[in-house]
Amino acid sequence: MKEDSEATYVPKCFIADHQGFFGTIKNFISDFIVTEIDINGQYVKTTADTPSCASSDKFNETIADSMENSHQVVSQETGDSGDCGADATIPSPYSFDLSVILGQAVSEELEQFVLTLKDENTSKQELSLGNFSDKHHRANVHRAIRHRFPFLMTVTIQPEIRVREDPDYRELSQLVSEDEAEDFFRFIDAKVRGSSYTFGPDDNKDHRTAVHHFLSRRFGKLVETKSFSDQGKTAITVRLREQGRQKKRTTEERKEEEVYTAFTLCKENLETLEAISYMAAALGVLPSDFTYAGIKDKRAITYQSMVVKKVSPERLKEKAGEFERRGMRLSQILSVSEPLRLGRLQGNHFDLVVRDLRPHSNSDTHSPGVNTHTHLAALVEEAVENVKARGFVNYYGPQRFGTVQSVQSDRVGLALLKEDMVGAVRLFFTPEEGEDPQSQAKRHFLQTDNAKECLALMPLSKVRERLMLRALNRYGTGPDGCAQAWLSLPHSTRVFYPHAYCSRVWNEAVAHRLTTLGHRVRKGDLVWMQEEPNKLDDSGLMSSPQIHVVTEQEELEGVYTLGQILLPMPGNTVKYPENSMGTWFKERLARDELDNCRFRVSSLKLNVPGCYRPLLACPQNLHYQLNLPSSRAGGGRGGEKEAFAGRSMSDGRLNEATVEEKQDSPTLSLNFDLDSSCYATICLREIMKCDP
Repeated sequence: MKEDSEATYVPKCFIADHQGFFGTIKNFISDFIVTEIDINGQYVKTTADTPSCASSDKFNETIADSMENSHQVVSQETGDSGDCGADATIPSPYSFDLSVILGQAVSEELEQFVLTLKDENTSKQELSLGNFSDKHHRANVHRAIRHRFPFLMTVTIQPEIRVREDPDYRELSQLVSEDEAEDFFRFIDAKVRGSSYTFGPDDNKDHRTAVHHFLSRRFGKLVETKSFSDQGKTAITVRLREQGRQKKRTTEERKEEEVYTAFTLCKENLETLEAISYMAAALGVLPSDFTYAGIKDKRAITYQSMVVKKVSPERLKEKAGEFERRGMRLSQILSVSEPLRLGRLQGNHFDLVVRDLRPHSNSDTHSPGVNTHTHLAALVEEAVENVKARGFVNYYGPQRFGTVQSVQSDRVGLALLKEDMVGAVRLFFTPEEGEDPQSQAKRHFLQTDNAKECLALMPLSKVRERLMLRALNRYGTGPDGCAQAWLSLPHSTRVFYPHAYCSRVWNEAVAHRLTTLGHRVRKGDLVWMQEEPNKLDDSGLMSSPQIHVVTEQEELEGVYTLGQILLPMPGNTVKYPENSMGTWFKERLARDELDNCRFRVSSLKLNVPGCYRPLLACPQNLHYQLNLPSSRAGGGRGGEKEAFAGRSMSDGRLNEATVEEKQDSPTLSLNFDLDSSCYATICLREIMKCDP
């Protein structure tokens, strides 16, 4: 085992008792291939790659089914795609950097204009952003600025775009707080059907009347308002009218809004959101116009479904060649009627290669006369068959806690749950060792508290850091300013950090459960009542009415199996086991001073309800093949010496000497399916009994 489990928070606790073996993964891009499994159980690949793949008509039907009842707004629970690090690198599509759209110089000029606008408190200023000949680019600029600065309005004098303060915003900000005015304008711009916005409590009836009159006068065709009383406090709630959006838009705009194009994205050595940002810029739309079921790994070849709004199939096909030069191949391009929904997938299929296989040191002393390769083949067969039959501990993988080694995301989440905004910001900006630009910028911020200078040093690609630095520059680095910095991030990004903390607690809980209560179901355990205990619903959650507490009689009769045990992710809606594990959860949270935590951070609009996660996961359709340099042994599908295609994961080049060396060492090919939210590296960890 590696000795960095404290850094990754994946405990050293296993289900099976085989010896395992050493090996390495992701030496080459082609060593790790991830294929999404859609909601109907179909592999998402191109027809050329998978002959059995559904036809275009069937694919369209599958996409439409998978998007039933979908919403354009991303839910707070992410569609965790196992080793694709769904949460680990989740700079939301809404956090598109204006410096990419406008260029660095114009973006900085706009930032300065906003600061001057606030300081001088005047609405007479106006800034020209330059000329934009492409109408899609102009639309992109308008949407991005309104989202980033809801108090600004953009005016097109073709092809020039000018920006000035929105007089409606100025008037509203004199009636309510500046934060509420900004949030209200974001709500208006989003135009999510059926949504509502509630202002803070207001006991002054005359003041409420003034707010009602303003909203009715300026937005009466879009919204309706009403005062509601709750627990003695009265507040104004604003709801979008059913037909408000159609009345707002022109016929041409409405037709453009209603265009959705589905496609299969194959990418190599790219993060999902990095690929989306590039495609959005090339197509002249926002990254938020792309929807997907789950995030996929960067260091891999991945296949996944996507839907883009406001782009026709013909236009997407025109750009396909340009995207391919950036490591993205598009196929199965066709029109659909709805966007995709995050989390609407059954799971992922993995095709993996583990290289440099060798026994653990304590298994080197095998019987004299036994061939080394024969011994290794026996170790591999025992390990794979054990996990195939018994499954593996369903830990959250290290990707759940982020990639930064100096400060893990769960520590940031703990600070947020304790409402220590300043501490959370400083943890967020803790640098890694080294002198890379990002670490230098973070180090400068911690030493000087100068957000403006740090923003100048921060690389443009670091979207979340730059968003927070802008807010810190505007609002200051005190508690209120740090809260505003967190609010500058999209909700799906903010909530990731408390979820990371809860994931760490869950990992520790399952290790403690197996260590203290063993591998049998005990009285007080929580179990899943349905026939398929390891299946989650579309959102990855299990509702409390389906949770059952094991009785003493059921323990004695062995009614339930270990695979049916659930452990709760901490939150404000879950129940805890009614045995020693319940006590453990209370003590564990108290150790972090969360014994009275409501798992809500009202100032950041965060709510952590919690969920239930099966203790075990099991790979399906598992096949393996052991490739030995001088002899062949395998299981599942026979053995044939593999070809070493692809590029080196470290530098993008394939070194011939390295290939020759790799061909002289044993390799293991594995193919299996995992449910959504399960991690392939954790499955490998159980097979190998070490971190791959």
